[in-house]
Amino acid sequence: MSVQSTVVFADLFGSTGVFEALGNAKATELVTQATAWVAQRCSAQGGRVVKFLGDGVLIIFTDSTKAVLAVMDLQRSYQQLLGRMPPKAYMPLRIGVARGGVEIVDDDCYGDAVNIAARLSELTGPHQIWVNSDAIEDGFDVPDERFRMLGPIHIRGRAESCKVYQVEWQENQGSELLTIAAGEALSSRFAGRDALGAHIELFWLDKKRVFNAFDLPIHIGRTHQVEFVVSDARVSRTHARLDWRNGNVVLVDLSSYGCWIRFAGGGADLLLRREECVLHGRGEVALGTPFSDPSAPVLGFLVI
Repeated sequence: MSVQSTVVFADLFGSTGVFEALGNAKATELVTQATAWVAQRCSAQGGRVVKFLGDGVLIIFTDSTKAVLAVMDLQRSYQQLLGRMPPKAYMPLRIGVARGGVEIVDDDCYGDAVNIAARLSELTGPHQIWVNSDAIEDGFDVPDERFRMLGPIHIRGRAESCKVYQVEWQENQGSELLTIAAGEALSSRFAGRDALGAHIELFWLDKKRVFNAFDLPIHIGRTHQVEFVVSDARVSRTHARLDWRNGNVVLVDLSSYGCWIRFAGGGADLLLRREECVLHGRGEVALGTPFSDPSAPVLGFLVI
């Protein structure tokens, strides 16, 4: 029988680099200690630890309010641990949270909410928490200064997009900049403020272009009709689009063969095929062929 639950997936970002830098034995010890700490912390706040998945922990809560407040506290407390870690062992947390029906079978859990939470954890950046709207609406009123709407985001394998919020867990942040408007769009006052000074830098070979938030959307492809040209036969004529959406730069794949995203700091490569994701910080996009191809046309990006 399906039970309404709030699923949390907490993942250590950059563990691949830690294994490379410190070796299997030491890295395994550090990852095990960190995930055990995450599990204990969430369990103490009412969560049920379902399982450990390598460098991640899957936890379920019956109550969305407890789940969201628990992961906010988790990020704050984990920052103190990060401050004592040596640089080679630096593994920040990224957390996905989703509310929905969950099937419990033999001490494991399955369902759409489980898939969404895991996927949001993959899509979000280090130190961040992304939550689906069902979890927010289950326990909180919007607008609320702790939640910033990212808008609808496509989840791999799902036909419908998922409305996602980013949780602002840091204490003493100015609420004026974090408060969002209810509904699908930000008010023009906040949208304008978010766009002020925001830009993305794109790099390919010796070419560099800077696009401000108000320049978007722009297109990437191999024809001269697009705003950023990558001359490679594996790149579609119009391969991808960059949108400015609710204060974020969103990459939308429009191609025949897909885009591979790699964020600086480690983590698994993300494949987009007619899907989209939010770009954050620094990273790379392989167009039409994966990073494993040494001749892949790789586009660098930096979001400010």
